[in-house]
Amino acid sequence: MQVGLMVPQGWKHEYDDWRPEDAWARSVELARDAEALGFESLWVFDHFHTVPEPTDQITFESFSMIAALAMATGRVRLGHMVVCTGFRNPALTAKMASTLDVICGGRFELGIGAGWKEDEWRAYGYGFPTLGERMTALGDHLEVITRMFAPGRATYSGEHASVKGAVNEPKGLQQPHMPIIVGGNGPNVTFRYAARFADELNLVFLDADELAETLPVVRQRCEEEGRDPATLKVSMYCRDGDVREAGAARVEFLGRMRDLGLSRLIAFPTRYGPTREVQAAFAEDCRAADLPMTPTSAPLAAG
Repeated sequence: MQVGLMVPQGWKHEYDDWRPEDAWARSVELARDAEALGFESLWVFDHFHTVPEPTDQITFESFSMIAALAMATGRVRLGHMVVCTGFRNPALTAKMASTLDVICGGRFELGIGAGWKEDEWRAYGYGFPTLGERMTALGDHLEVITRMFAPGRATYSGEHASVKGAVNEPKGLQQPHMPIIVGGNGPNVTFRYAARFADELNLVFLDADELAETLPVVRQRCEEEGRDPATLKVSMYCRDGDVREAGAARVEFLGRMRDLGLSRLIAFPTRYGPTREVQAAFAEDCRAADLPMTPTSAPLAAG
């Protein structure tokens, strides 16, 4: 099981009352430090307002942030947990992702989902479609995106999205295409979309017992869609509280997630303290849980 980290961007109030320039410098420092400590990947949220309620505090925009982090790092995988597909035309999302993959030297992974935070949708002028409409739109968007990543020009006509002879060059560096991650816990629609379109399914906030019950359902959905379950990776963004406290309990939690067969665990230990010390302590517990870490010699200087 690989381990990835969320990079602080303010969404969960980790930068309340910070100067924006100081917050950004800290995010870059922590990203470089995470790479040096040996974490496999770095992730950002695709949100505009703080959670749970919108406040007048920092939330850095996700695509801009990844582009900058791509230039500040050299090994870690990069992506969103996950893009709210309704915030952008899906062809544009595919174009942006393809360019990001070139910028970062073939390290980008497109995580995408239906979105849920109503206050952001309404405040930014998107309205707020029903859950069913958002899920149907996600399916159309995945159709567009997979065609944009495929060879040649993209054509698709759906209820919520269409393209006609759309050119997407460059398509990114990874072959046959950059990984697509579908995010969400829905067993009936989301899991089927993952089986149909994605390289990975990203689950959210499950404990060990819930995860053990969910994984067979994921396998079943793959089989129903005519896909070998072994070809779909399953990752999870864990509850922040599950990794808040350093020590034996956290090591045990990490070990249980590993033993259940996750391909990747994404955690946000610096939510409660955006410092290198917090990150280093989490790295130590990951090593104690026998998780693969690939440290480099030293973190790059911030700036």
